[in-house]
Amino acid sequence: MTFLDSFPSPIFVASGTFGYAKEMDGIVDFSRLGAVVPKTVTLQARSGNVPPRTVETASGLLNSIGLDNDGIDEFIVQKLPYLRTLKTKIIISIAVKNMDECPVLGEKIQAADGIDAVELNVSCPNVSGGVDFATDAKLCEQVVQKMRRELLSPLIVKLSPNVWNIGDIAKGAEAGGADAIAAVNTCLGLAVDWRKRKPRLGNGFGGLSGPAIKPIALRCVRHVFQAVTIPVIGIGGIETIDDVMEFFVNGASAVQIGTANFYKPTVTMQILDALPSALAELGAKTAAEIAGTLTC
Repeated sequence: MTFLDSFPSPIFVASGTFGYAKEMDGIVDFSRLGAVVPKTVTLQARSGNVPPRTVETASGLLNSIGLDNDGIDEFIVQKLPYLRTLKTKIIISIAVKNMDECPVLGEKIQAADGIDAVELNVSCPNVSGGVDFATDAKLCEQVVQKMRRELLSPLIVKLSPNVWNIGDIAKGAEAGGADAIAAVNTCLGLAVDWRKRKPRLGNGFGGLSGPAIKPIALRCVRHVFQAVTIPVIGIGGIETIDDVMEFFVNGASAVQIGTANFYKPTVTMQILDALPSALAELGAKTAAEIAGTLTC
């Protein structure tokens, strides 16, 4: 048994792709979702990267938002009251610039009501001015440990695919006290306007998401599943029930739907409609029963 067993379903929505949920009111039945993960919040407000911030690519979306947000205090006052009204779990996504921010941010989160779990985003690929905790196992362990000390709620650590061995980073997160691993964030990429001889994003590089990265995400989830004993939440290119089932048998106990929310807002509802029969095909009733049953 893990804390994920108490969630309404294994179908979550990913941070940065669902706003603060109010944008999807009337389109999505929140009570059917396992959890909503709102936009990542930082200790201080951030204005984000210079525009353009998004560009479509073949089977994907390249973004360079830069963690644009109003800071934790504004989130608690302005966004959390509405999120508390939703009949689902709320996982707050947070990012820190350095380890010194952990106690302050953690204390504010712990004092707030209505947060069911915390997702520590150590993996944003297009943010400058901080330490990239997702590329070094020891640093990852240390920042997770620092945040773990401040929280009573479950702690999920979101990892980057832009590393040599994601299994080692996952082990670091587990050693630091993570309750689950979310894999993965976007893949670092570049789009170019050859006529202008300039990048198409204002910040140059950006994070690639969408169907194009699914094979990479599946590989990462498999390596993480084999490296740790805590649950894995799969993210990356999911838009159909077949995608979801691939992640489940590959090792994920839950999944987060991201970019597909932009172009198919009811995608989570369609997946939830199809989930019982897909599980029944494998003689199962829950994702946990088939998680990691891939033979290879």
